[in-house]
Amino acid sequence: MADGLKASTRSGPGRLLIAVYGIFALAATARSAVQITTRFEQAPLAYLLSAFAAVVYVVATLALAGVVSRRIAYLACGVELAGVIVIGAASLVFVDAFPDATVWSDFGGGYGFIPLVLPVLGLLWLRHTGLRHSEEAG
Repeated sequence: MADGLKASTRSGPGRLLIAVYGIFALAATARSAVQITTRFEQAPLAYLLSAFAAVVYVVATLALAGVVSRRIAYLACGVELAGVIVIGAASLVFVDAFPDATVWSDFGGGYGFIPLVLPVLGLLWLRHTGLRHSEEAG
């Protein structure tokens, strides 16, 4: 039963969603690694937030792909959405604290606002596949 539930997130549009999450996981990980290792002292808060975002994207990718539980997928997408909103607002209010962009600063504006839309799509997909699975089981 759990395998069917996990597999449902990997079907149809879920494949594209997982691919986009995977791209963001790789991009955020690479970006934060370079930032932290080469110029950490310039913007430590921004670079640590980039690293945190990278971890969230990796977890979300694995969860949506069915490697870890659906609950973890919901949590990762929720943390991502909260992060984009909080960090996005903070980056506009406390401009000096963000001398270099993060994935989530300016609500993901540097990435075409995909970081703002992606967790919403992830949560909607999780809900949709959960409902579909419940209907099939019932």
